[in-house]
Amino acid sequence: MSKTVYSLCFMCTVRCPIKVEVENGQVKWIEGNPHVPGIEGSLCAKGAAAIALLNDTQRLQGPMVRTGPRGSGQWKRVSWDEAFDLVAKKLGEIIEKYGGRSVVLGERTNLATHVSKTFLRCIGSPNHFTHDALCKGSVNTACRSLFGYTDAQMGIDYKNVKHIVFYGRNFFESLEVKPINFLMEALEKGARITYIDPRVTVTATKAHRYFMIRPGTDLALNYALIHVILKERLYDVKFVDKWVHGLGKLEEFVQPYTPEWAERETGIPADRIVELAREVSKDKPSVVFHYGYRGASHTNEIYLRRSILILNVLMGNIEAKGGLFFKKGPGEVGGKPARKLTEQEGLPRVEEVRFDKVGTESLPLPDPNHGVPQMLPYAILNEDPYPIKAFIVNRFEPLHSIPDRKLMERALEKLDLIVTVDVRWSDIAWYSDIVLPESTFLERTDCVQQANGLKPQMFLRRQAVPPRYDTRPYSIIVKEIATRLGHGRFFPYETMEDLVRWQLEGTGFTLEDFEEKGFVSYTDSQIFWDRENGLKLKTPSKKIEFVSSLLENAGFPSFPPYEPVLPPPEGRYRLMVGRCAVHTHVSTQNNPYLNELVPENVLWINTREAERLGIKNGDLVEVSSPCGDGCVKAYVTDLIHPEAVFMLHGFGHTARFAERSYGKGISDALLQENKSDMVGGSPALDETIVTVRRAYRKA
Repeated sequence: MSKTVYSLCFMCTVRCPIKVEVENGQVKWIEGNPHVPGIEGSLCAKGAAAIALLNDTQRLQGPMVRTGPRGSGQWKRVSWDEAFDLVAKKLGEIIEKYGGRSVVLGERTNLATHVSKTFLRCIGSPNHFTHDALCKGSVNTACRSLFGYTDAQMGIDYKNVKHIVFYGRNFFESLEVKPINFLMEALEKGARITYIDPRVTVTATKAHRYFMIRPGTDLALNYALIHVILKERLYDVKFVDKWVHGLGKLEEFVQPYTPEWAERETGIPADRIVELAREVSKDKPSVVFHYGYRGASHTNEIYLRRSILILNVLMGNIEAKGGLFFKKGPGEVGGKPARKLTEQEGLPRVEEVRFDKVGTESLPLPDPNHGVPQMLPYAILNEDPYPIKAFIVNRFEPLHSIPDRKLMERALEKLDLIVTVDVRWSDIAWYSDIVLPESTFLERTDCVQQANGLKPQMFLRRQAVPPRYDTRPYSIIVKEIATRLGHGRFFPYETMEDLVRWQLEGTGFTLEDFEEKGFVSYTDSQIFWDRENGLKLKTPSKKIEFVSSLLENAGFPSFPPYEPVLPPPEGRYRLMVGRCAVHTHVSTQNNPYLNELVPENVLWINTREAERLGIKNGDLVEVSSPCGDGCVKAYVTDLIHPEAVFMLHGFGHTARFAERSYGKGISDALLQENKSDMVGGSPALDETIVTVRRAYRKA
């Protein structure tokens, strides 16, 4: 018996719409949903490898309880009822003694995040955070500082762009299928790419212009670009005069930041900076300075991201074809979105201070919807602002994603309970007390995806095949624990289909409406707001705030003076990290297909520096920082700036049951210092200085 199921991929967080062909309970083929423009059958390597994940014998297969020391690999298989009872018992004891605020739940943002937040509100905890903050917390804050909207509420019209500028946004390796296909269409029509990065990535090789910038000096480049654009009046005067607050103060601020000054800081010739400013201005408003996805590199990250957004506004590209737009929800056409459990009447509100102190004087500006996860080890170790005793982890990897792994390990040792819900043997699962296996995305129906954009839609992830092992959907797992704690009334469903039908009440759509194409649309027409009088900005001034009330009211300047970036001492290098096309952060390294393609990471090091250190291509090198050290193979190349070294994120796994990835490469979190942008909220992942030397294997 064969069938076709339309669903959503979850091999990464992009959630590309897919078409799954099933025969006799086996997935035979996966491709991009042919009904979705920009997808039309396209699928990346990670999506294709979902079949390997489904059938992987090394993934989690049933509930597990630790029987030996943490990290020892000693486990006992138990039934689901035993596991739920044990989790509820231990959580209940902790909550009774320390209060609900002693429980933290961290996760990779997903379609069931509203379920997690409902659970925490039931037990009286404010402590929810997501991986988004570790990736782009400062981008979020920067967007809110100018527009009042988060980065997730904004989009880019790649299909109609005429010139796009990327700052280390490795677009063609950190894959999003639809945007890539749309940008390829634009390139075929003559669009241009400028790429700025200390390393020659795949995206750099596709660019029309590439700048090998000194690491950490992107803000200097942007101040100079703004200087030229304002001095030569290359900006969209009509748009800026109408919608911008604070242009005069920006003009005054950037006067000293000339292209000649920026050349000394960035290594980019002054005449090429001027050339770029003049060239992009000819294509306005269909110009995009990409504000980034991972905006977590430096301690001044928010100001870099603000400068990029300011360049976009100067081009007048807001709500313009080929520019930036605000995502439109169903309310724009009189529709209603899918419901969330957090919207239920009677659900308790929690007024406690968060573990990371977001919203207080310590961290007034980061978005509490995502938090500041890198503060977790400090909160646990220092019991500040109060004791943290339980940590629930959903598809998140704190030991690889939060800088300074050894610090995180010390913090975990202080906890009374660690529960991990995942599909795989992650390092945090290996370190947990109880592991609850989630069904893969091919084995479960999930919550509704409210896909706002130029055309608001809803998508649905549908179960394609029965679970291979004794696994369950996350939303069902949470309901079972909540019910045992006396909060079952706030989880009004028995199955995932029940939950989806509850979410769809009032929208005018039914579960069956998704069967034909995998999605439903509120409108067939793109919605752009009127650029003359129709921008619905959420700032206090109702304008785009170059001088930001969000920042200024919190005591932070809108335009801080530039602080020079000193080169590392001789023999030391700025550690940079990033991604490749076939792995998702830390979650796919053990996948049979993807592990074969990229089994370990290597250290990129400049040829001249390698020669000086006596390092040859393929040599084993020791990399050390104030936080830790480890060994990895060297990749000697001219394609990286001499002041930097680079490694892929997500390797160096220690969970032995994940045999393919165990011990392969080195974890960047082992080396990274836990530094942060204390204004925007992101960690400063590229601020660690490392020493590199040749290592010698023992016989």
